[in-house]
Amino acid sequence: MSAKQKTSPEERRQAQAIQADSLTKSYASRQALNSVSFTLPRGGFLSIFGPNGAGKSTLLRLLSSLARPSSGSAQVLGFDLTEEADELRQQIGVISHRSMLYPDLTAQENLMYYARLYGVQQPNARVNELLELVELTARRHDVIRGFSRGMTQRIAIARALINDPELLFLDEPYSGLDPRAVDILDQLIEQIRPERSFLMVSHDLSHGYQLASHLMILDQGRLAYFAERHESDAQDFAQLYRQTVGVALA
Repeated sequence: MSAKQKTSPEERRQAQAIQADSLTKSYASRQALNSVSFTLPRGGFLSIFGPNGAGKSTLLRLLSSLARPSSGSAQVLGFDLTEEADELRQQIGVISHRSMLYPDLTAQENLMYYARLYGVQQPNARVNELLELVELTARRHDVIRGFSRGMTQRIAIARALINDPELLFLDEPYSGLDPRAVDILDQLIEQIRPERSFLMVSHDLSHGYQLASHLMILDQGRLAYFAERHESDAQDFAQLYRQTVGVALA
């Protein structure tokens, strides 16, 4: 697709959340992702599992426009992944084990920075709304460096939601969280889930399976399994995972 053939608003409204076709990513002599193709419908929640080095985070980085594929193509929310990456970034949010926050700024200052970066209308009102959503209004003027891991992740969630994204990418979002922080993250996902799509990389079967509408297993950069969740129960899926990659899920 050339720059003169960008998708129209109507085409984007009718598009799938993700349409990947033979996505491949190579680093020097190593192939991190090998010809991965799948479709995630709007409103879907895809949980991706696989051993370390399977290509999970590479796929997330490609689809969130943080890296470019070596070959293959994809449309995300109807935007062409390579030709319309700037437009796509305005419509997505990324939550990972890295907060992407500035540790010496306060919670409010971090959120205001991202609100202005995205050109959010009425940024003060949006920041106030999100601080209330993550239950950290009382800590708005505290610097991130003094926050616990759980509180930092909650502000990172607010950061990812600042532009009211249609699609959220979750890269090991539960990593290192205490039980209370896990509960808050679960509640937040449930609260914001309507009319949004999700892609989550996880090693946690219990959360990944529960949340998912679609399941994926990657192994050595290849798509080993992709299906809607209703096609297998949790126990069958865990057994399938062991048979596919030779190790057990958590």
